[in-house]
Amino acid sequence: MRHAKQRNKLSRDAGHRRSLLRNLSKQLIEHERIRTTQPKAKAVKPEFEKLITLAKRGDLHSRRRAMAKLNQDKFLVHKLFEEIAPRYAARNGGYTRIIKLGPRRSDSAEMVFIELV
Repeated sequence: MRHAKQRNKLSRDAGHRRSLLRNLSKQLIEHERIRTTQPKAKAVKPEFEKLITLAKRGDLHSRRRAMAKLNQDKFLVHKLFEEIAPRYAARNGGYTRIIKLGPRRSDSAEMVFIELV
C-alpha cells in the first residue's frame, strides 16, 4: 500500500527531480542559505534533514550513504560531517527554516530562503 507516499513532483520526471533535489542539497551545504521557490524548498527540506541525521551518526556507513546522495562530492560530505552535524548534536530535528520573501517579479512564483537554523 502506498499510504502517505505523496510528494511534490515539481513537474519533472524522476531523474530530473532527483538531480534537482541533489543539487539543491549540495548548494545548501555549501552556502548554508539559498534562495529558491517555495515548492522546491518544501521538497528539499526532508531530503536535507535526512542527510543531517546521517551526518550526526558519523559512522562509515552513514558517510558512504551521504556520498551516494551527494554525487560523490568528498568536500561537501566532509563539511557536512565535520562542520554542520556537530552544531546539531543536541537537536532532534528541525535543522532548516523557510523564510518567505514574496513573489518573483517575472512570473510571480513565491520565493523563499531556505537556511540552516
